[in-house]
Amino acid sequence: MSTEKKMLSFPKEGVPVLVSNDWHIWYGEQEQSDVESDMPDLAQGSSKLLLPFSWWRTHYERYHQESELMTQAKKGHIGVWFAADDDILKHAKCIEAGKVLWPVVAAHFPIFRDGRSFSTAALLRDRIGWQGQVRAIGDVLIDQLLQGARVGFDAFDLRPDQNLDVALAQFDLFSVATQNSWRGKRTQLAA
Repeated sequence: MSTEKKMLSFPKEGVPVLVSNDWHIWYGEQEQSDVESDMPDLAQGSSKLLLPFSWWRTHYERYHQESELMTQAKKGHIGVWFAADDDILKHAKCIEAGKVLWPVVAAHFPIFRDGRSFSTAALLRDRIGWQGQVRAIGDVLIDQLLQGARVGFDAFDLRPDQNLDVALAQFDLFSVATQNSWRGKRTQLAA
């Protein structure tokens, strides 16, 4: 049995596929075994790290130039994730600066019925002009895939109890889209 973690990738101009997920989500200081340390363990093997955006904003200046954090960021091994209550428009300048460092950003769903992360994805795409990957993480269910793909998500790290084969099939359910979408796939219906 394979222990490789998979996620669903749906690039804007591509088709949905399952891909290997080598990104580790760091939830903050509560993960540290050493309570004195406020720095994530960057020795995660070959894993890449998604750090909380709030942590990045708070600690970036301290680790700015010559640190292991910046070395890993310049290698494309550091991304950030946004909590549902992060005000990304308030911190647009920080996100703009992050465009050159972060190959991936994620929006966290604390619970499936909290839809604020849909707005985060839409704002990242429409207002901030994010071109890199926007990933849905947290309590992500199959039911959220079609809406997520419309608003700007192009990767989905589904909750472990979700069936990935069923998830892939969701994108074949509808052949007509009657609303505008980040993907630009609105169907023109004949009158």
